Amino acid sequence: MPGPNFKLNNGSVIPGIGLGTWKSGPNEVARAVEEALKAGYRHIDCAWSYGNEKEVGAGLRASGVPREEVFITSNLWCTYHSRVEECLDETLANLGTDYVDLYLVHWPVALNQSGNHPVFPTRPNGNRDIDESRDIRDTWKAMEAVCKKGKAKAIGASNFSEKILQKILPTEIPPAVDQLELHLYNPQHKLIDYLKSQNIVPQAYSPLGSNYAPLMTDETAAEIAKKHGLATTDVLLGYLLKKDIVVLPKSVTPARIKTNLDNTITAYEKLTEEDVAVLDAVAANGKQKRLVTPPWGIDLGFDNWPVLTQTA
Repeated sequence: MPGPNFKLNNGSVIPGIGLGTWKSGPNEVARAVEEALKAGYRHIDCAWSYGNEKEVGAGLRASGVPREEVFITSNLWCTYHSRVEECLDETLANLGTDYVDLYLVHWPVALNQSGNHPVFPTRPNGNRDIDESRDIRDTWKAMEAVCKKGKAKAIGASNFSEKILQKILPTEIPPAVDQLELHLYNPQHKLIDYLKSQNIVPQAYSPLGSNYAPLMTDETAAEIAKKHGLATTDVLLGYLLKKDIVVLPKSVTPARIKTNLDNTITAYEKLTEEDVAVLDAVAANGKQKRLVTPPWGIDLGFDNWPVLTQTA
């Protein structure tokens, strides 16, 4: 597997660079997965809620790369917190495999499974229809059950703050990873330190921000990129990888898919500890910014999170 790899607390190894599939459109993701695997990726990140896992499976088969050589991650959606195995079974059927290497709780928020929408049920006032009776500890026990059955080789969290993690820890099978919004403007230093103290590997979704995000034109990242003969994008990804954070860049363009892999590895090798320290200070110097804040209406325990009042 090209690039650095990280050992999970269950003994397995996760590639440090994976292909993200969030927001990849119809008839795009199958080719993107195929091209990524042919380019050398061995880690694909997907989720039931993305609605494109059948295409992910098609891309895997078209690539010709054996299933056992690919690390596949998927996510339990919020309307399935009381039906963990059912959601995973749907994912496995969509992917055309009998196991995933890593299964995550997508958000620590249970939504009404009998609500007015299968993915985003809402209340009459427009707020998300949260199932307030559901205990995240019960969801985690169900995650442990599918892990014991071998349907998921490892289990983990996504969008879990330290506050939420402490609700389930200690536990029989601890989370192997926590997938978070991590990038130059939202480094979450305290949470990363906590995860490492618990032997939980951090993963970064949206490591480049999102479309039109200001990270791409950040002056500090650009200066460091120029010094090393790199592109700013390379620095943004290599910076996180240098901090032992798994990165999940997304693209459906074959050339960009390969560049993200090759140039991230180059940046990882070129960036110095001094570079990392300079980049670590960027957010604290007035650029802290979250780009993914669904209107859950409840306190998830994150700093800088806009909390709306959830009413009946």
